[in-house]
This record gives sequence, C-alpha cells and structure tokens, in this order.
Amino acid sequence: MNFDPQTLTYDEKGLIPAIAQDHASGQILMMAWMTADAVRRTLETGRVTYWSRSRQAFWVKGESSGHVQKLVDFRFDCDRDCVLVVVEQSGPACHTMRQSCFYTAVRGGAEVELMAPLTDPA
Repeated sequence: MNFDPQTLTYDEKGLIPAIAQDHASGQILMMAWMTADAVRRTLETGRVTYWSRSRQAFWVKGESSGHVQKLVDFRFDCDRDCVLVVVEQSGPACHTMRQSCFYTAVRGGAEVELMAPLTDPA
C-alpha cells in the first residue's frame, strides 16, 4: 500500500508537528512543523522540508545554513498526528549553533544549559 501524506492528521492550520532525531546517536535535535506538501517534498527529495509559520513558506533544513538534514527514516505515531524524521544531521541542528534545540533543562528548580554553541571551524 502506498503512503499518502493526506492520511496524516493535521491541525486546523494544516500543520503537523515533526520531531527530528539523529539516526546515529538517537538524540532529539529539534521540533518544527510540516504541511502535507512538506511531507511529500521530504519523501520525494530525501531533504527534510518544514513549513515556516513565521515566513509562511517551505523551509528546507540547511538551505541557507548548510546544516542539512538528510532523511534516513520517516515515521508517524499511532494517532497519525505527529511525525518523527530520523535524519543524518550535518552540523548543528539549532539556529543557536547547538547540536540540539533541546539544550536547556530544569534541574532542582533552576534552568541549566546542557550544551554550548559549536564553534565554527572556518
């Protein structure tokens, strides 16, 4: 049976949350939004494509930064209302230059920074 992106459950704005996970380490890298067309483009090209709510446009991860996400596996949850893109991440995933957007934790009631920005080798 062929997969149809329209069979996923999108919110009233036509969006579905997408969690990116590094295939090698299992680390959760980021969360963003996809439309049915972004899902289709991701599956067709192998380059993860999100929907930018602020720009109201498609956003191919790494298009401007060079920190590309190459699709390794595409999964969805049992309710079909959240997707997991397992990726090969090139460079940092976060716009703050950290490997993951999830770099802050709450420990003992205080915010703790878990990772510093990566330095640019150039």
